[in-house]
Amino acid sequence: MTNKAPWDRSTCSMEPTAGCSPTVSEAELYRSIQALLPRDTDNQQPIDCFNKGMLRWTLHKKVQNNPANSLSLVWVLIKELEKAERWDSRKCIIPLLHTLMYAIVQTAYIPDELYKRVYDFCKKLMTYPHPYCSVGLSYTRQIKTERSTPGLMYQRRVTAEQGLKNDHYPIQERVFVLADPDVFSGSLGQVLLEDIEASASASGGYTSPVDVMRGVVQHSIQAALGSERCHGPKLAQALKDMGQDIEPYFQEVLATLEQSAEDGGRGERGALRGRLLQLYSDILTHTVSDPLPGGSLCDCPLPNPEMSFHLWTEELDIWREVGKWFRSSSSLEQFSLSQEQEDFDLGESLSDLMTSDMTRFSILSNDSGIERDLPPGSDPSPSSSMDTASMSASWEQFKSEQESGRLSRRKAFKMKPTMKDSMVLMQDTLEEHASQGGGGRGGRKGMTLQRRAGSSAMQSASTKQPRHLTARLVAMGDDRVLGRLAKAYYVFRKREARRLFLTMKVNLQFYYIPVCKTPTHISSVKENHSIGHFLGNPCSLGSYLSTVDPWYNCNIKSLGSMIPKLAKMQQANPGRPKEPFISDVISYYVRTGQQPVYFSIYFVKLTFKGMTKEPVEDVFLTHLEMEFPEFRQVSASVRADKPRRSSGEFFGAVVSMNYKKVTLSGRDVDKGISVRTSGAQINTLPSSEAEDLNCLTLTMNESPTKTKNSGVSKIRASNIKIRTLESRSFTITLDRDSQRTYRDVQSIEISPCLDPGYCIQKTIRSKFSLGEDKNAGLSKYMSKGLHLPINTFAGIIN
Repeated sequence: MTNKAPWDRSTCSMEPTAGCSPTVSEAELYRSIQALLPRDTDNQQPIDCFNKGMLRWTLHKKVQNNPANSLSLVWVLIKELEKAERWDSRKCIIPLLHTLMYAIVQTAYIPDELYKRVYDFCKKLMTYPHPYCSVGLSYTRQIKTERSTPGLMYQRRVTAEQGLKNDHYPIQERVFVLADPDVFSGSLGQVLLEDIEASASASGGYTSPVDVMRGVVQHSIQAALGSERCHGPKLAQALKDMGQDIEPYFQEVLATLEQSAEDGGRGERGALRGRLLQLYSDILTHTVSDPLPGGSLCDCPLPNPEMSFHLWTEELDIWREVGKWFRSSSSLEQFSLSQEQEDFDLGESLSDLMTSDMTRFSILSNDSGIERDLPPGSDPSPSSSMDTASMSASWEQFKSEQESGRLSRRKAFKMKPTMKDSMVLMQDTLEEHASQGGGGRGGRKGMTLQRRAGSSAMQSASTKQPRHLTARLVAMGDDRVLGRLAKAYYVFRKREARRLFLTMKVNLQFYYIPVCKTPTHISSVKENHSIGHFLGNPCSLGSYLSTVDPWYNCNIKSLGSMIPKLAKMQQANPGRPKEPFISDVISYYVRTGQQPVYFSIYFVKLTFKGMTKEPVEDVFLTHLEMEFPEFRQVSASVRADKPRRSSGEFFGAVVSMNYKKVTLSGRDVDKGISVRTSGAQINTLPSSEAEDLNCLTLTMNESPTKTKNSGVSKIRASNIKIRTLESRSFTITLDRDSQRTYRDVQSIEISPCLDPGYCIQKTIRSKFSLGEDKNAGLSKYMSKGLHLPINTFAGIIN
């Protein structure tokens, strides 16, 4: 390491320490950075915004194959960050910082002076408001550790993402890509699958675990020694010639860096360099007589994490897939599982969980319960109609097949949840509540109406029981796939409350990439004033995230618009070499998306017309549509011909509504009205940026006599009950999913979905206290509602 960095001079030019001239000049890097940053004019020019994601990908590709270029990029980015701080250009800070950290991980060698400048800047962000302080805190910790132990971030990331077996760093990660089969059918699904396969086969040039180990050893030694003491090409050739013998050196490098990180940088950096220098000499002695003192450095590309692609059909149980990965991971020996537990945890399918986790109704039995006493062809285990109505068409077919067969019993055993299991689930709820507390943008009694966003980095830092496995679930599609994800998460939490398994072992992270089958071209002005844009926009939640997080808009929403274009290009030129672009963007998203935005999951209870069906309980995330089928065409014609409307020309059914109206002051009011309507829509996302409230927004077509100039009324509420006062019934569709449509509905009750962790604490407290405050003890510190956290780059930027 030199005492004075080559760039500490008055001019902007720089001579990189890597020993070779950069192929990309600083001026070109500067122009590339300026082109990809989000601007205020992105709303007026959406095409330019969609190109920014490609520009960021191209920038990292430019510098990936030359260590000097990476160092130049780090230098230019830190200058731009310092300039953005002086000019108070906060909109550019988080994009620049994510790009900087992504470049630092892949840079072969960074001098200590440059580390110090990055560290000092990140510390300044801790005095900024949320989300800048959360991002700054996360990166301050990483840079502090990386400065004392160079190469640690690269080593840990690659070891965890590639599942390399070792005895020193037990963390492992896996990316599960969940694609909506209705969207990714045909060419779109084919291009996504081929992209992920191309990434797995040639990610960074690594084709085997031995290649990955070789890359870790190469990068760790270069990051500690630099070009003054390490000759990159000679080291790379020596590692290649070693073949399978590289594993002992990989384990030694891993142990050395982890020991240095455990010491917290209290030890001398010279001791770390001395040990790695000794390993460097030992490796070169296998091929050359005398180790070379220094020379140029070689790049070590960061391979994409292991990804598994799944079309989210009715048969797919994502939690079963996560459980299989958990069992196949090298960290399994840390957990002792009995054979009974394995049979129990993997013996349940998603359909079994859904039927067992729904509310149970007692059914009178008139038989002895003994199999031999049953008449031939009878159904020994009748199911309630509530279960039947909540299943899809495939589940109906499965049930009919089961009814025609003889009695079969599922393997089961009685297990009572222990106090330890209950406390783990409650602790998980407490951590989520703590992470949500930093992002509120308003206040009211008990809770805030403003949508919450928090830092998962702070959450993981406060976790008392570390979870060594992280499952990153990336949902791709429109609002329908998010509705399925919310329902699957709700079923998962209920199952964990009944029998704890994955919660104490696997950390779940959720990501979302909005993709429409036919991309909607929304005018920039309209999207700016209606971030939800519910009517006609199947990706309303993606539109919301792109508004509150500009970097999400540039990289993730733009990816959803480019996938159909990539599919057309692939069809036009099938012999074209496949460059993994989609998987590269997914890798960038899951690595730098640290700030979750919390979306409330809502519980709905449906009661049907007549006594033939039992009530059904379900959940939804973004949208609930209610309509009377007989007035569907009449309502459409009335809305299309508004000037000719009069009170006598409006048709619809009379419904009774009882709801709790929400206010910013927290003084919620119970109200009830009766209106004539042909349908209604209930949305959980705001209709404008100024109304970003975390509540239900009901829009209903009611009689013109109720409103002077409009047939649409808007109600904001936390709980809603709707019941038809006539003999007519209505239809309910959840999250725009036709497979989740309920007919012959007479009434619905909607309320925020309670978190099973909170329900456990409430149940435990009710056993030992009578007539006391319901929110006493741990309850007042726990999140009552169940939220789906979707990770973004910045959370919510005010």
